[in-house]
Amino acid sequence: MRTHRLTSVDAFIVFDLDDVSSSVGVTRLAPRILVDGATWMARSATYQQASFELRRGGASAGINAAPDTRHDAIRRFVEEVGPMVAEGRFLTEAGRGLGDIDLAPLRVLDPRPAIYWQQRSALAALGVAVSVEATGGLDGVTVAVEGLDRAGPDLVHVLTDRGAKVVGVGTAAGTATEPAGFDRDRLSEACSGGGDPVLALADPPEAPGAVLASDADVLVVGSRPGVLDHVAAATVRAARVVPHGPIPVTAKALAVLRGAGTVVLPDFVTTAGPLFAEVAPGGGEPSDPAGTLTRVLPEVLTEVLDHERGPLLGACLRAEAFLRTWRSELPFGRPLAT
Repeated sequence: MRTHRLTSVDAFIVFDLDDVSSSVGVTRLAPRILVDGATWMARSATYQQASFELRRGGASAGINAAPDTRHDAIRRFVEEVGPMVAEGRFLTEAGRGLGDIDLAPLRVLDPRPAIYWQQRSALAALGVAVSVEATGGLDGVTVAVEGLDRAGPDLVHVLTDRGAKVVGVGTAAGTATEPAGFDRDRLSEACSGGGDPVLALADPPEAPGAVLASDADVLVVGSRPGVLDHVAAATVRAARVVPHGPIPVTAKALAVLRGAGTVVLPDFVTTAGPLFAEVAPGGGEPSDPAGTLTRVLPEVLTEVLDHERGPLLGACLRAEAFLRTWRSELPFGRPLAT
């Protein structure tokens, strides 16, 4: 693992595998982005590539900037990493604190096909829904969603279109609940209205963390790394935890959840939807990403669902088996938040 410090701006890129030709991961911006968190996000991205037999590494970039220096910091970051993106060495997109427009100049240089940018949000949502469906179904299932990012409308649509009832929504602003299930149109409007969806759904909202203890069959979680720690894990009532973002579950939380009989799916598999718009099986540009995702992703989950150590650790072992086919050493440490 290597941390590359930029010279023109207070920013860095963590490369999980420093001897590969291409690394993939998000870029985040905040007054202070911790290298430690970026390290585990990069590791999760490595395991995602390996889960689908791609010989690439994971990466994670951070831009440290206060609000008044934000625009200049982004400009400098884009200028400095542009050549790396054009060469395919660092393929990135906007994460927390950034919007697509901020990194738009990099998209022009990015070698990934146009279909990737057109469908990645919808595929990310579809990957989560297919993951839930593959491990117990969706029709009539109650779902609580912690953290609704820019893909929120797509996630709400695909869950409800497949028969699920969204009974809880949580963001940094609070938690909104509806035991009978939110009306699809109302929920969709709240997610796409430009403001925080919770504030549009509840007056007043419950505490932000209350969504983690929702009375639901499935908890979809992933606003940030480690959001589900061992304290919150003890309150989880859902039978299945399905990540929609990288490494939301800590190692201690995993132990608590496994002890309670809760199924925790691997984030590096459930969030892999956009990968299917990058490369088609056997190479070449994909023509039917959604169809391929719907077929392949459940196959991966089925392999690990009944693993004696649980699906998350089972998926780690599966990814590591592929890594061993082309690397002499495995990266140290598995993708779990601390």
